[in-house]
Amino acid sequence: MAGRGDGELKLLGMWASPFVLRVKLALSFKGLSYAYVEEDLFGSKSELLLKSNPVHNKVPVLIHNGKPVCESQIIVQYIDEVYTGTGPSLLPADPYERAMARFWATFIDDKLLASWVQASRGKTMEEKMERLKPTFAAIETLEAAFGECSKGKPFFGGDSVGYLDVMLGGLVAWVHASRARHGLELFDASRSPLLNAWVERFSVLDETRAVLPDIDRLVEYAKMREAQAVGDAN
Repeated sequence: MAGRGDGELKLLGMWASPFVLRVKLALSFKGLSYAYVEEDLFGSKSELLLKSNPVHNKVPVLIHNGKPVCESQIIVQYIDEVYTGTGPSLLPADPYERAMARFWATFIDDKLLASWVQASRGKTMEEKMERLKPTFAAIETLEAAFGECSKGKPFFGGDSVGYLDVMLGGLVAWVHASRARHGLELFDASRSPLLNAWVERFSVLDETRAVLPDIDRLVEYAKMREAQAVGDAN
């Protein structure tokens, strides 16, 4: 194990969070053991969370030997840099390819995920679909990026899972939940055939299946949150 890749790892998370799932995926693909602490984000947040992330009071937080690291992109990069001798490398070795991976990770958050969250807040299915237009536009752009990054291979990282696979992989459970609840194909064979195939390929990997939340439970959670939002609005 190279660098500072030793000692205790503890992850503060919330089971339904796509950002927490990213960290779980990175730890899974790296083959790292860790303690997990489930946080109640809508009730009483733990003192450990408030102390570990005093700026945002949000999950995920990875605590390594007592030192907290926050924000999913930063945590995954930290894991890859610290545990260089453990499991596969997630970030590309080439500096330019590494910069491009970070660029597209930010694009996923700022364009795809942000617009998808806004769409989920639509009151009717018609309103949701209208709000999804920027999401579908972002997916088309990401489809082209996948072709460039993967170079015709199965993953963003090439033959094996890389940083961008983990970043987009955090959304996979919610992609399946949207399909189960609304029949909505966020990635489909006609609009984004490469990413559609990628979702199915990534979802069945042992390392993914080990940490993916139960889809039926996610659907019920989404219904509960939507009902709460309606109640709050009234």
